[in-house]
Amino acid sequence: MPAAKNKFKAALQGGLPQIGLWLNMAEALPAEIAGHAGFDWLVIDGEHGPNDLRSIMSQLQALSASPSEIVVRPPVGETWIIKQLLDVGARTLLVPMVDSAEQAQELVRAVRYPPAGKRGLGAAVARASQFNAIGDYTETADDEICLLVQAETRAAIADLERIAAVEGVDGVFIGPADLSADMGYRGRTEAPEVQQVIETAIGRIIAAGKPAGILTFNEALNRRYIDLGASFVAVGADVTEYAAALRALAGRYGRGIGAPTLPSGY
Repeated sequence: MPAAKNKFKAALQGGLPQIGLWLNMAEALPAEIAGHAGFDWLVIDGEHGPNDLRSIMSQLQALSASPSEIVVRPPVGETWIIKQLLDVGARTLLVPMVDSAEQAQELVRAVRYPPAGKRGLGAAVARASQFNAIGDYTETADDEICLLVQAETRAAIADLERIAAVEGVDGVFIGPADLSADMGYRGRTEAPEVQQVIETAIGRIIAAGKPAGILTFNEALNRRYIDLGASFVAVGADVTEYAAALRALAGRYGRGIGAPTLPSGY
């Protein structure tokens, strides 16, 4: 029996727009609720969410019956944590702060089994293989792993075509908050100078033959990016949506503290 098909990877390869949501609560129950809300993909965030390996695994378990495809963002693009995340069942990884084609190439090696890569052979005791119930997991897993890399610095933008050209990189995701900060516009992702770089970058990624992705909490910008051809766009986060809803409810009874100020994306 082969590894299960990765519907998210297939959708990106088919050019189908995918709308996503960030999961930062680090808890299984809200993740499960989000999994039945209608999003195409969900990101379990290990970079800015209070997640560890066990909390990520519990959310993967809670979302196992969800129609949404699950993406996991590690805190860093290190081989050791990538190995662990893949073994507990992550099939799509979104790796932050990828600044060069050489770094992207190392990440490709980290998600593939030898001889093409350096992923450790621990599948027989791993959740990814259903604890060895998927007999030919190691022979078929590489094809179903989806690797997304984040371009969120000036260095990454400068090397964008080379990053996108790396075989095994399945998509390039723009990180607007960190990019704007690196450009000298911290907290001002909507500045015209930043938006020009983002819009140009989306076009460059697509021209290089790879899907482009982004996250913002601004609906007008999200729709603009989709119109420009971005095919995997995250449109919010569980924490910000929950906080905004509770503040709005309190406000209706005179107990609100005003509308929340939401970041533009990260």
